[in-house]
Amino acid sequence: MSVTLLAIESSCDETAAAVIQDGNILCNIVASQRIHEKYGGIVPELASRAHQQHIIPVVSQALLQANIQKTDLNAVACTSGPGLLGALLVGVSFSKAFASALNIPVIKVNHMKAHILAHFVDDPKPTFPFICLTVSGGHTQLVIVKSHLDMEVVGETQDDAVGEAFDKTAKLMGLPYPGGPLIDSYAKQGNPLAFPFPTVEMPGYSFSFSGIKTAFMYFLKKNTALDPEFIQKNLPDICASVQHTLIEVLMRKLKRLVADTGITRVAIAGGVSANSGLRKAMEQKRDTDGWDVYIPAFEYCTDNAAMIAVAGYYQYLEKDFADWDLSPEPRLRIGGGL
Repeated sequence: MSVTLLAIESSCDETAAAVIQDGNILCNIVASQRIHEKYGGIVPELASRAHQQHIIPVVSQALLQANIQKTDLNAVACTSGPGLLGALLVGVSFSKAFASALNIPVIKVNHMKAHILAHFVDDPKPTFPFICLTVSGGHTQLVIVKSHLDMEVVGETQDDAVGEAFDKTAKLMGLPYPGGPLIDSYAKQGNPLAFPFPTVEMPGYSFSFSGIKTAFMYFLKKNTALDPEFIQKNLPDICASVQHTLIEVLMRKLKRLVADTGITRVAIAGGVSANSGLRKAMEQKRDTDGWDVYIPAFEYCTDNAAMIAVAGYYQYLEKDFADWDLSPEPRLRIGGGL
Protein backbone atom coordinates (compact mmCIF):
# COMPACT_ATOMS: atom_id res chain seq x y z
CA MET A 1 0.00 0.00 0.00
CA SER A 2 1.34 3.40 -0.97
CA VAL A 3 2.12 5.94 1.78
CA THR A 4 1.45 9.57 0.83
CA LEU A 5 2.02 12.51 3.16
CA LEU A 6 1.50 16.26 3.01
CA ALA A 7 4.19 18.21 4.87
CA ILE A 8 4.04 21.81 6.08
CA GLU A 9 6.88 24.07 7.26
CA SER A 10 6.27 27.45 8.91
CA SER A 11 8.95 27.84 11.58
CA CYS A 12 10.26 31.26 10.51
CA ASP A 13 9.71 33.26 7.31
CA GLU A 14 9.16 30.55 4.69
CA THR A 15 5.70 29.08 4.12
CA ALA A 16 6.30 25.70 2.50
CA ALA A 17 4.42 22.55 1.55
CA ALA A 18 5.60 19.28 0.03
CA VAL A 19 4.14 15.92 -0.88
CA ILE A 20 6.05 12.68 -0.37
CA GLN A 21 4.99 9.26 -1.62
CA ASP A 22 6.81 6.11 -0.51
CA GLY A 23 9.87 8.16 0.38
CA ASN A 24 9.98 10.09 -2.93
CA ILE A 25 9.39 13.86 -3.00
CA LEU A 26 6.71 14.69 -5.58
CA CYS A 27 6.85 18.47 -5.10
CA ASN A 28 8.39 21.10 -2.86
CA ILE A 29 6.72 24.53 -2.83
CA VAL A 30 8.14 27.51 -0.92
CA ALA A 31 6.69 31.02 -0.54
CA SER A 32 9.29 33.46 0.75
CA GLN A 33 8.59 36.66 2.69
CA ARG A 34 10.39 39.74 1.33
CA ILE A 35 8.83 42.20 3.79
CA HIS A 36 11.51 41.61 6.44
CA GLU A 37 14.33 43.01 4.29
CA LYS A 38 13.49 46.64 5.05
CA TYR A 39 13.58 45.93 8.80
CA GLY A 40 16.99 44.26 8.77
CA GLY A 41 15.69 41.04 10.30
CA ILE A 42 12.65 38.86 10.89
CA VAL A 43 9.64 40.62 12.44
CA PRO A 44 7.68 37.77 14.13
CA GLU A 45 4.24 39.39 13.88
CA LEU A 46 4.67 40.11 10.16
CA ALA A 47 5.92 36.56 9.61
CA SER A 48 2.80 35.12 11.25
CA ARG A 49 0.48 37.26 9.14
CA ALA A 50 2.31 36.28 5.94
CA HIS A 51 2.01 32.58 6.83
CA GLN A 52 -1.75 33.02 7.20
CA GLN A 53 -1.90 34.56 3.73
CA HIS A 54 0.33 31.98 2.04
CA ILE A 55 -0.52 28.64 3.61
CA ILE A 56 -3.69 27.77 1.68
CA PRO A 57 -2.31 28.78 -1.76
CA VAL A 58 0.95 26.93 -1.06
CA VAL A 59 -0.81 23.72 0.02
CA SER A 60 -3.18 23.91 -2.95
CA GLN A 61 -0.26 24.35 -5.33
CA ALA A 62 1.61 21.43 -3.77
CA LEU A 63 -1.31 19.04 -4.15
CA LEU A 64 -1.94 20.22 -7.71
CA GLN A 65 1.70 19.87 -8.75
CA ALA A 66 1.97 16.43 -7.15
CA ASN A 67 -1.30 15.38 -8.84
CA ILE A 68 -2.56 14.17 -5.47
CA GLN A 69 -6.10 14.44 -4.12
CA LYS A 70 -6.68 15.25 -0.45
CA THR A 71 -8.32 11.85 -0.06
CA ASP A 72 -5.07 10.17 -1.19
CA LEU A 73 -3.21 11.43 1.87
CA ASN A 74 -2.33 9.11 4.75
CA ALA A 75 -1.12 11.78 7.18
CA VAL A 76 -0.05 15.41 7.55
CA ALA A 77 3.41 16.22 8.92
CA CYS A 78 4.19 19.67 10.28
CA THR A 79 7.01 21.51 12.00
CA SER A 80 6.19 21.82 15.70
CA GLY A 81 9.48 23.48 16.69
CA PRO A 82 11.89 25.01 17.20
CA GLY A 83 10.98 28.35 15.69
CA LEU A 84 8.88 31.48 16.15
CA LEU A 85 5.78 30.80 18.24
CA GLY A 86 3.31 32.69 16.02
CA ALA A 87 4.75 31.27 12.82
CA LEU A 88 4.66 27.71 14.15
CA LEU A 89 1.11 28.21 15.39
CA VAL A 90 -0.13 28.89 11.86
CA GLY A 91 1.36 25.68 10.45
CA VAL A 92 0.43 23.46 13.39
CA SER A 93 -3.16 24.76 13.56
CA PHE A 94 -3.69 24.37 9.83
CA SER A 95 -2.20 20.86 9.85
CA LYS A 96 -4.38 19.69 12.73
CA ALA A 97 -7.52 21.07 11.10
CA PHE A 98 -6.62 19.63 7.69
CA ALA A 99 -5.81 16.18 9.11
CA SER A 100 -8.88 16.14 11.35
CA ALA A 101 -11.17 16.95 8.43
CA LEU A 102 -9.70 13.98 6.53
CA ASN A 103 -9.65 11.72 9.63
CA ILE A 104 -5.93 11.02 9.20
CA PRO A 105 -3.11 11.38 11.74
CA VAL A 106 -0.91 14.42 12.22
CA ILE A 107 2.84 14.01 12.74
CA LYS A 108 4.92 16.53 14.69
CA VAL A 109 8.37 17.07 13.22
CA ASN A 110 11.46 18.53 14.86
CA HIS A 111 12.75 21.21 12.50
CA MET A 112 16.42 20.53 13.31
CA LYS A 113 16.09 16.77 12.78
CA ALA A 114 14.41 17.53 9.47
CA HIS A 115 17.37 19.64 8.32
CA ILE A 116 19.57 16.58 8.85
CA LEU A 117 17.12 14.27 7.10
CA ALA A 118 17.20 16.52 4.03
CA HIS A 119 20.12 14.29 3.08
CA PHE A 120 17.60 11.51 2.40
CA VAL A 121 15.73 13.42 -0.31
CA ASP A 122 18.23 12.61 -3.06
CA ASP A 123 21.13 10.23 -3.65
CA PRO A 124 23.77 9.74 -2.45
CA LYS A 125 22.33 9.14 1.01
CA PRO A 126 24.64 8.75 4.02
CA THR A 127 24.82 5.45 5.89
CA PHE A 128 24.64 5.31 9.68
CA PRO A 129 26.23 6.43 11.87
CA PHE A 130 27.31 9.77 10.50
CA ILE A 131 28.16 13.19 11.90
CA CYS A 132 26.14 16.24 10.89
CA LEU A 133 27.21 19.84 11.41
CA THR A 134 23.90 21.71 11.49
CA VAL A 135 24.35 25.43 10.95
CA SER A 136 21.69 28.11 10.57
CA GLY A 137 20.60 31.52 11.79
CA GLY A 138 19.30 30.04 15.02
CA HIS A 139 21.41 26.93 15.62
CA THR A 140 24.93 25.58 15.47
CA GLN A 141 25.11 21.91 16.46
CA LEU A 142 27.25 18.83 16.08
CA VAL A 143 25.01 15.77 15.91
CA ILE A 144 25.81 12.07 15.79
CA VAL A 145 23.08 10.53 13.63
CA LYS A 146 22.51 6.89 14.56
CA SER A 147 19.35 6.28 12.52
CA HIS A 148 16.59 8.27 10.83
CA LEU A 149 14.99 8.94 14.21
CA ASP A 150 17.85 8.48 16.71
CA MET A 151 20.16 11.51 16.95
CA GLU A 152 22.43 12.82 19.69
CA VAL A 153 23.59 16.42 20.01
CA VAL A 154 27.19 16.32 21.28
CA GLY A 155 28.04 20.00 20.86
CA GLU A 156 26.30 23.29 20.21
CA THR A 157 26.73 27.03 20.49
CA GLN A 158 26.65 28.50 23.96
CA ASP A 159 25.50 31.91 22.75
CA ASP A 160 24.93 33.03 19.14
CA ALA A 161 24.49 30.78 16.12
CA VAL A 162 26.98 31.05 13.27
CA GLY A 163 24.27 32.26 10.88
CA GLU A 164 23.47 35.09 13.27
CA ALA A 165 27.19 35.97 13.38
CA PHE A 166 27.23 36.21 9.59
CA ASP A 167 24.14 38.42 9.49
CA LYS A 168 25.19 40.67 12.39
CA THR A 169 28.67 41.32 10.99
CA ALA A 170 27.07 42.09 7.63
CA LYS A 171 24.72 44.55 9.32
CA LEU A 172 27.67 46.29 11.03
CA MET A 173 29.15 46.84 7.56
CA GLY A 174 25.89 48.34 6.31
CA LEU A 175 24.95 45.39 4.10
CA PRO A 176 21.22 44.65 3.66
CA TYR A 177 19.43 41.70 5.26
CA PRO A 178 20.04 38.82 4.90
CA GLY A 179 23.73 39.61 4.98
CA GLY A 180 25.23 36.12 5.16
CA PRO A 181 24.91 35.37 1.42
CA LEU A 182 26.36 38.81 0.62
CA ILE A 183 29.42 38.14 2.78
CA ASP A 184 29.87 34.85 0.93
CA SER A 185 29.63 36.63 -2.42
CA TYR A 186 32.15 39.38 -1.56
CA ALA A 187 34.47 36.86 0.12
CA LYS A 188 35.11 35.15 -3.22
CA GLN A 189 36.95 38.28 -4.36
CA GLY A 190 38.96 38.88 -1.16
CA ASN A 191 41.96 37.69 0.84
CA PRO A 192 40.83 35.47 3.76
CA LEU A 193 44.03 36.24 5.69
CA ALA A 194 43.89 40.02 5.30
CA PHE A 195 42.44 40.72 8.76
CA PRO A 196 42.82 38.24 11.64
CA PHE A 197 39.97 38.11 14.16
CA PRO A 198 40.16 36.53 17.64
CA THR A 199 38.09 33.46 18.51
CA VAL A 200 37.11 31.85 21.80
CA GLU A 201 38.13 28.24 22.38
CA MET A 202 35.21 26.55 24.14
CA PRO A 203 35.51 23.22 25.97
CA GLY A 204 34.62 19.98 24.23
CA TYR A 205 32.54 20.40 21.11
CA SER A 206 30.87 23.65 22.17
CA PHE A 207 30.90 26.82 20.06
CA SER A 208 30.84 30.53 20.84
CA PHE A 209 30.36 33.33 18.31
CA SER A 210 29.41 36.36 20.42
CA GLY A 211 33.07 37.30 20.97
CA ILE A 212 33.77 37.41 17.25
CA LYS A 213 30.90 39.85 16.73
CA THR A 214 32.16 42.12 19.52
CA ALA A 215 35.75 42.05 18.22
CA PHE A 216 34.48 42.83 14.72
CA MET A 217 32.48 45.82 15.98
CA TYR A 218 35.57 47.34 17.62
CA PHE A 219 37.66 46.51 14.54
CA LEU A 220 35.31 48.54 12.36
CA LYS A 221 35.03 51.36 14.87
CA LYS A 222 38.82 51.70 15.08
CA ASN A 223 39.48 51.58 11.35
CA THR A 224 36.58 53.76 10.21
CA ALA A 225 37.72 56.41 12.72
CA LEU A 226 41.03 56.50 10.83
CA ASP A 227 39.39 56.28 7.39
CA PRO A 228 35.61 56.77 6.97
CA GLU A 229 35.79 54.83 3.68
CA PHE A 230 37.63 51.86 5.20
CA ILE A 231 34.73 49.43 4.69
CA GLN A 232 34.10 50.40 1.08
CA LYS A 233 37.80 50.21 0.22
CA ASN A 234 38.32 46.81 1.85
CA LEU A 235 34.92 45.11 1.64
CA PRO A 236 36.03 41.90 -0.18
CA ASP A 237 38.99 41.39 2.17
CA ILE A 238 36.89 42.08 5.28
CA CYS A 239 34.19 39.64 4.16
CA ALA A 240 36.74 36.97 3.24
CA SER A 241 38.47 37.33 6.61
CA VAL A 242 35.22 37.15 8.60
CA GLN A 243 34.05 34.11 6.66
CA HIS A 244 37.44 32.40 7.04
CA THR A 245 37.36 32.95 10.81
CA LEU A 246 33.82 31.61 11.29
CA ILE A 247 34.46 28.56 9.13
CA GLU A 248 37.71 27.83 10.95
CA VAL A 249 35.80 27.71 14.25
CA LEU A 250 33.26 25.27 12.78
CA MET A 251 35.84 23.04 11.13
CA ARG A 252 38.11 22.90 14.20
CA LYS A 253 35.34 21.32 16.30
CA LEU A 254 34.17 19.10 13.48
CA LYS A 255 37.68 17.71 12.90
CA ARG A 256 38.02 17.03 16.61
CA LEU A 257 34.77 15.06 16.69
CA VAL A 258 35.79 13.00 13.66
CA ALA A 259 39.15 12.22 15.28
CA ASP A 260 37.55 11.29 18.62
CA THR A 261 34.79 9.09 17.20
CA GLY A 262 36.47 7.65 14.12
CA ILE A 263 33.31 8.43 12.15
CA THR A 264 34.38 9.79 8.75
CA ARG A 265 30.92 10.05 7.19
CA VAL A 266 30.26 13.77 7.61
CA ALA A 267 27.35 15.94 6.50
CA ILE A 268 26.37 19.58 6.76
CA ALA A 269 22.82 20.91 6.97
CA GLY A 270 20.89 24.12 7.56
CA GLY A 271 20.92 27.50 5.86
CA VAL A 272 24.63 28.15 6.35
CA SER A 273 25.44 24.87 4.58
CA ALA A 274 24.80 26.86 1.39
CA ASN A 275 27.94 28.90 2.14
CA SER A 276 30.55 28.31 -0.55
CA GLY A 277 33.45 28.62 1.88
CA LEU A 278 32.07 25.92 4.17
CA ARG A 279 31.35 23.66 1.21
CA LYS A 280 34.89 24.12 -0.04
CA ALA A 281 36.31 23.32 3.40
CA MET A 282 34.28 20.10 3.50
CA GLU A 283 35.40 19.12 0.00
CA GLN A 284 39.03 19.69 1.00
CA LYS A 285 38.65 17.25 3.91
CA ARG A 286 37.18 14.74 1.49
CA ASP A 287 40.20 15.10 -0.78
CA THR A 288 42.93 15.23 1.89
CA ASP A 289 41.57 13.03 4.69
CA GLY A 290 39.21 10.68 2.86
CA TRP A 291 36.02 11.84 4.57
CA ASP A 292 32.74 10.71 3.01
CA VAL A 293 31.20 14.16 2.64
CA TYR A 294 27.50 14.88 2.15
CA ILE A 295 26.43 18.36 1.08
CA PRO A 296 22.73 19.07 0.42
CA ALA A 297 21.40 20.67 -2.75
CA PHE A 298 20.87 24.41 -2.29
CA GLU A 299 17.07 24.09 -2.27
CA TYR A 300 17.28 21.80 0.77
CA CYS A 301 19.69 23.99 2.78
CA THR A 302 17.24 26.74 3.68
CA ASP A 303 13.85 26.06 5.28
CA ASN A 304 11.66 23.89 3.08
CA ALA A 305 8.90 21.31 3.41
CA ALA A 306 10.69 18.46 1.60
CA MET A 307 12.86 17.89 4.66
CA ILE A 308 9.73 17.91 6.87
CA ALA A 309 8.17 15.36 4.52
CA VAL A 310 11.16 13.00 4.77
CA ALA A 311 11.17 13.21 8.57
CA GLY A 312 7.41 12.70 8.65
CA TYR A 313 7.67 9.68 6.35
CA TYR A 314 10.09 7.83 8.61
CA GLN A 315 7.99 8.73 11.65
CA TYR A 316 4.89 7.44 9.86
CA LEU A 317 6.58 4.07 9.30
CA GLU A 318 7.08 3.88 13.07
CA LYS A 319 3.49 5.00 13.77
CA ASP A 320 4.90 8.03 15.57
CA PHE A 321 1.75 10.15 15.52
CA ALA A 322 0.96 13.25 17.57
CA ASP A 323 -1.99 13.69 19.90
CA TRP A 324 -4.67 16.16 18.91
CA ASP A 325 -3.59 18.52 21.67
CA LEU A 326 -0.37 19.12 19.75
CA SER A 327 0.87 22.68 20.18
CA PRO A 328 3.94 24.59 18.96
CA GLU A 329 7.20 24.14 20.88
CA PRO A 330 9.42 27.14 20.03
CA ARG A 331 12.39 25.76 22.01
CA LEU A 332 12.04 22.13 21.00
CA ARG A 333 15.38 20.33 21.06
CA ILE A 334 16.65 17.14 19.44
CA GLY A 335 15.72 14.52 21.99
CA GLY A 336 12.40 16.23 22.68
CA GLY A 337 13.46 18.35 25.66
CA LEU A 338 12.79 22.07 26.07
